[in-house]
Amino acid sequence: MNILVTGANGQLGSEMRIVAKHSKDSYIFTDVAELDITNLAAVRTMVAENSVKAIINCAAYTNVDGAEDDSEMCYLLNATAVENLAIAMKEVDGLLVHVSTDYVFGGDPYNTPCTEDKKGTPTGVYGASKLRGEQNIQKVGCHHIIIRTSWLYSEYGKNFVKTMLALTATKPRLNVVFDQTGTPTYALDLAAAIFDIVENRKYHGNDGVYHYSNEGVCSWYDFTKMIAEYAGNTECDIQPCHSSEFPSKVVRPSYSVLDKTKIKNTFSLKIPYWTESLKGCLANINDQASR
Repeated sequence: MNILVTGANGQLGSEMRIVAKHSKDSYIFTDVAELDITNLAAVRTMVAENSVKAIINCAAYTNVDGAEDDSEMCYLLNATAVENLAIAMKEVDGLLVHVSTDYVFGGDPYNTPCTEDKKGTPTGVYGASKLRGEQNIQKVGCHHIIIRTSWLYSEYGKNFVKTMLALTATKPRLNVVFDQTGTPTYALDLAAAIFDIVENRKYHGNDGVYHYSNEGVCSWYDFTKMIAEYAGNTECDIQPCHSSEFPSKVVRPSYSVLDKTKIKNTFSLKIPYWTESLKGCLANINDQASR
């Protein structure tokens, strides 16, 4: 089967390159330079010329604050482009695997892990655009696996782990919010889960929305403490603070822990605990730095 991966130069797309190396399928990795997913005709041409039967969409507009000032582009990438991919797969009876976000929640004060059927109440343009993308897929009606994830990080690009590694190594003191709770997700783990679902054809008859993050719960403060500890950055004094001390254009979800029961039961997945995955990512970052 020929599989198209969009957003292949981003965090998740880069990890998909790694996990797909020994696949029995044929993967086609594209980013904006190779394919403009906001252009339906271009998507259709790519699908037709390469006999694509599945798309794994790793492309997205992810600048949460920037989305408030650039809503048109945000909706174009997170909703319109997603609809284009769904249409292209519908026309060839193919599969769309789409990655969404915990930011579809936030407006309602949840205090237990969010299940897939909880109402989406996004608080900003980014979350609203991602929810619209999900709705567009369902409207088109192609075969689909929508996976909401949270707090994504990896060895690649800009992300919270790499930022905190640099700050805790150079700053004597750091204030980090403790009143936002969720779960970090190592992009390599998510990529491996997607690969397993597609490679082993587990998606047949299982269209729907799923949640995936690493196991466990923490605040951004807890996350930072572990990053510093595992990296040996013990000289930095890390202190908890309220999110109100960091004014933002967007009210971020205060509690967006994702319930992963459905994805684990449906696809027989074992999900690593977040601290173990963090250790693995830091080891990979060190390996890259030593090359």
